[in-house]
Amino acid sequence: MNHNAISIKDLHVSYYGNEAVKGVSLSVEPGNLVGIIGPNGAGKSTFLKAMLNLIPRDKGDVKVLGKTVKEVRKKIAYVPQRNDIDWDFPITVLDAVLLGTYPSLKLFRRPKKSDKEWAMECLKRVGMEDFSKRQIGQLSGGQQQRVFLARALAQNAELFFLDEPFVGVDVSSEETIVKILKELCWQGKTVIVVHHDLSKANDYFNQLILLNKELISYGAVSEVFQTDIIERAYKGQFAFMKEMGV
Repeated sequence: MNHNAISIKDLHVSYYGNEAVKGVSLSVEPGNLVGIIGPNGAGKSTFLKAMLNLIPRDKGDVKVLGKTVKEVRKKIAYVPQRNDIDWDFPITVLDAVLLGTYPSLKLFRRPKKSDKEWAMECLKRVGMEDFSKRQIGQLSGGQQQRVFLARALAQNAELFFLDEPFVGVDVSSEETIVKILKELCWQGKTVIVVHHDLSKANDYFNQLILLNKELISYGAVSEVFQTDIIERAYKGQFAFMKEMGV
């Protein structure tokens, strides 16, 4: 039986008593690269974290591959916002990527040579193999984001969730990351990305979730990226968007 990659029914989330996400329902089929867009304060990151059980939901049902998130945790890779990560933590690039293999390691078993080889393979894929012995805190923003994508790749996950992966990232790292995300989708994986730059949405994604606390629209980029639909989400911010050519 084929399941949707993600099925969400009537998801509600509050932050300090204020409703941040209201009644969102949608299904994502496998193999899609989906951008979550919407104005500042629209609840994009909250929505992503609530899907993954990283923050409590008021109500709503989320199924991943037809099961609860807890049941398929090993099949999910999550790349948080860079400001959510302790970059002073004394860990090398290679060790950070090796953490991605831990879901498949038995408790307290040290990584084997094959695990390290796989981690290096993932670093090569993001163009960071020459930095394997560096401390993660010594890297640029783009390099750090590549390392965390390599860690996600090391997990061999089916679904990849990335929260604002392009913030503070150089152009070449952004291009590398997008290329890899597209490759993952060609392999049948599902990728969900919180994203704020509307000018790139058409190039990066094949589907969009447009949020402003409520679900404004979800579907193919060409369907969602219509002036009247975008205007419903951005309201007062729309004059600025017209300058961006939306």
